[in-house]
Amino acid sequence: MLTDGELTTLMEDQEVLDAIMTLKSQFIKSESQFLEMTDDDFISLVLLAPSVGVALANGTISLFEELTLNKKARKLSRSSYFLRKDPIVHALQFLVKNFSKWENDFYKLIKLVLFSTFKDCPKFLEAVRNPENTTHDLAKDVLNTPYVLVKIISFLFTEEEEDLLNQRSISKIEYNKILEIGQKLDLDKLPIFQMFSKSFVIR
Repeated sequence: MLTDGELTTLMEDQEVLDAIMTLKSQFIKSESQFLEMTDDDFISLVLLAPSVGVALANGTISLFEELTLNKKARKLSRSSYFLRKDPIVHALQFLVKNFSKWENDFYKLIKLVLFSTFKDCPKFLEAVRNPENTTHDLAKDVLNTPYVLVKIISFLFTEEEEDLLNQRSISKIEYNKILEIGQKLDLDKLPIFQMFSKSFVIR
């Protein structure tokens, strides 16, 4: 799970912040009920998009998937909401119903956020893209991959951080959706994502 400090650090990049503000403005203009949404809550909603995409892969979201998404959304919430709606959970429910409208725009922003950390050190990105820098063992490659990349991949595609190293059973349609999202985020070019995608058991 990404911490408050990690999200704040990601948003310190001016290009990322400008992109967040632009997309947030478009989102609020189209969906005025979210006028009070904070910048932190909006980027949290954006980062939930891959989880929503996988959950919707077969056209509907099961009760279990809904509960899992809400649990992940609540972990991103910065405050306690007892007598009023959690803004991220509320926005998540809306996103599920209107996903096709915002999916690709959200992925574009995630891609920008994902690779912004490498901007000041392109050699790191070159290294994680190099197919020779892999042991072909997911657990070992996770240890050798930049921390932020592992955390983001884990957050985007698993329920819990430690699940990245666990074998997961998944339907073919969900698996294909993960590969599609990986391609849209340019993660498919990274050996660590390639190894991660091979760790699934297709049911």
